[in-house]
Amino acid sequence: MKDVIRLSGLSFYGYHGATAAEKETGRVFEVDCELEVDLAEAGQSDQLADTVDYRQAYDVIRETVEGRAFSLLEGLAGHLATRILERFPVYRVTLRVRKMNPPIPGQIESIEVELTRYQSDTSKLIGRQRQKGDDRA
Repeated sequence: MKDVIRLSGLSFYGYHGATAAEKETGRVFEVDCELEVDLAEAGQSDQLADTVDYRQAYDVIRETVEGRAFSLLEGLAGHLATRILERFPVYRVTLRVRKMNPPIPGQIESIEVELTRYQSDTSKLIGRQRQKGDDRA
């Protein structure tokens, strides 16, 4: 399967970084999120209930980036992946998290971390199908 929902170029102000100055003054962070999800039913029904509501995914990302400070981009990206996999019936999530204008001497636009995590709790996927009365689950 390669059905994907992408949220690209999300921009937030957060207080993530290894130094006290970064945690105090903050920076702009950008996030790209790719969700692998079965879109067959939504493609047939044209109903929001049959897909991942990308507004809710956006809210999870925003709340995490704006609401908690992490020392590392890796920690922020890992926590985002965990929250998304816990909340939504997705097979896989790929995140790209960028710190814009990092505090590094020289000309550098951003630092980016990319990670991919897979759904380990398949009952979330199967449970979603069963809730809709699909006996094939």
